[in-house]
Parts: sequence; structure tokens; C-alpha cells
Amino acid sequence: MDTEESLDRMAEESEPAPATPGSIVVGHDGSADAQAALEMAMEMAGKLGRPVLMVRAWSIVTAPRPAAWSAGYVPPFDEFAAAVKEEMLRHAGPVAQKFPDVEISYLPVHAAPLKALVAISRDAYLLVLGTRGRGGLQGMRLGSVSGQCMRHGQCPVLVVRPQT
Repeated sequence: MDTEESLDRMAEESEPAPATPGSIVVGHDGSADAQAALEMAMEMAGKLGRPVLMVRAWSIVTAPRPAAWSAGYVPPFDEFAAAVKEEMLRHAGPVAQKFPDVEISYLPVHAAPLKALVAISRDAYLLVLGTRGRGGLQGMRLGSVSGQCMRHGQCPVLVVRPQT
């Protein structure tokens, strides 16, 4: 096991905090399906008067590289989290502009996606996910994370397909 795998394993043992009670939580991995889920979450939040919490689970392998990244040097986790949050803001920016009255917050979580989303769903009003994320087989209609969140989520789960 290399250092990155070891660090990721240690971090995946931590438990993410639950969402602010009543939030609409949207899982976002940067995929087109996740972007459709974000759009739907923002639209619903506007109609229901609820805040949105955009969550991205990450590992050192999946996170964008912080500015301090160089061969042989692994920056601190907080720099990875900041890079993930910057990417989240880029994805959310155009959607948030369409819904200026919706409060949106961002939570990069260094954990496995399923573990993070299920834990955060405890106090959520609704969990919104795309049908498929970045991983998996192209032929699958429902991704493993969204499917497992439907089974194990602790609030209602809405799975959104992108418009074609």
C-alpha cells in the first residue's frame, strides 16, 4: 500500500457531519448527471424555500491538484479540500446565478461517496443525485452510489437524469 492509499484509508474512516436540518443535499462529482441533479436541487429549493448543500466526496486520487502540488510532495489535506471547493464553485456558479434567492453552501468531504452521502442525509430534507457519476460502466443506467443511496439514505432520495 502506498502513502496516498494509506492516507485515503485513514480519512475514509472519519464520519462526515450531517446536513443542516431541512437542507436539500446534492451529491456532485463533476459529471453531467451531477450537474443536472444540482440544477434540479436548486429549482426545488427555490420553490420550497430550503437551502442547498452541495457535497463532493473526494480522495487524493480524485481531487484536483492544489497549486503547491509537485512530484514527491503531497500537500496537506486542507489544500486538497480548498482545490475541490474551487472546482465545486466553478460547477455551481452558472446554476446559482439562475437561482439568486437560493442559499447554497459547499462541503468537500474526504471520504468515500456512499459513506459521506448516507451520513449527511441524516438531517437532510432531500438527497438529490445524478443517475451516474464519473465511474462505472457506460451501459449502466443507475450508478452504484445513487443506487446504494436509494437503499441506505436516511431521507427521501431523488435521482435525476440529464435532459437530452
